[in-house]
Amino acid sequence: MDGDPVAPSLGVGTPADWVELLRLPALFTVPGDALAGAAAAGRGGPGARTLLAIGSSLCLYQAGMALNDWADRAEDAVERPHRPLPSGRIAPGAALAAAGALTALGLALAARAGRPALTVAVPLAATVWAYDLGLKRTWAGPPAMAAARSLDLVLGAAASGGRVRAAVPSAAALGAHTLAVTAVSRRETQGGSTAVPLAALAATACVAYALTPPAVALRLPADRGGAAPLGPPGLPPAPGGALRAALALGYAATAARPLAHAVLNPSPQLTQRAVGGGIRAMIPLQAALSARAGAPVTALCTAALAPLARRFARKVSVT
Repeated sequence: MDGDPVAPSLGVGTPADWVELLRLPALFTVPGDALAGAAAAGRGGPGARTLLAIGSSLCLYQAGMALNDWADRAEDAVERPHRPLPSGRIAPGAALAAAGALTALGLALAARAGRPALTVAVPLAATVWAYDLGLKRTWAGPPAMAAARSLDLVLGAAASGGRVRAAVPSAAALGAHTLAVTAVSRRETQGGSTAVPLAALAATACVAYALTPPAVALRLPADRGGAAPLGPPGLPPAPGGALRAALALGYAATAARPLAHAVLNPSPQLTQRAVGGGIRAMIPLQAALSARAGAPVTALCTAALAPLARRFARKVSVT
């Protein structure tokens, strides 16, 4: 029909439209969750079940992206009319169906990884759907998103068959960072808030400090009995202090610089850049967590995803 933007494509969309809807560049921030979880659980390198956990995480993450745009389609019609759903390139029903199918596939992959993994994947999927369908518009939004990301890391630990409790400090660090980024993202289309990015900047500093090897953080030698120097609470000291310090610095630099700009000028554009920087900073954060758990190879493999995420983010927005 004349004037109907949906008619030419029937709302099916092109591959490029789906890349935009699912924020595919942001997917590079997902595998590190399961890898860091497996490392923290004492499994070091990834096994077959860890790979299944990564597949499950990717599916659930994409489901959340599709569901997010389906739930926000009326709001986006006003604030982001160029997005795939409000522009008519993808029909709302197609996005909702994709979210359901991706969720089912994510749970199926978790089930293949074992009952412990499925036990974590079910509440993870429920948290994703609860966030997109209502919680994100309430005070519970940032904590819910933080819980989802923390559960994603625990999913990797559970799938690996290692000590799940040992992954709790890493999950808490990832959750703290996610909480800060999500809080900032709530004003990315309006801007105008200095307090929120300032608080996120403080959270970034705390997480970076916790990631830094104790000897680097406090410059204290071991005592006469050979005990490790004092340092941040959490996981015990592990080999690879130089790598940990470099990755912690990379995390801080990636997240802190755009946040500082948003503090000085909380415009929508700079706030969006701060959110994008926070999302990209998850990769060096995950890598640092793996290094802290004594898995330097896993840390380096995770860190190698950062250039790819940065490259593709120039073509497709991650927010």
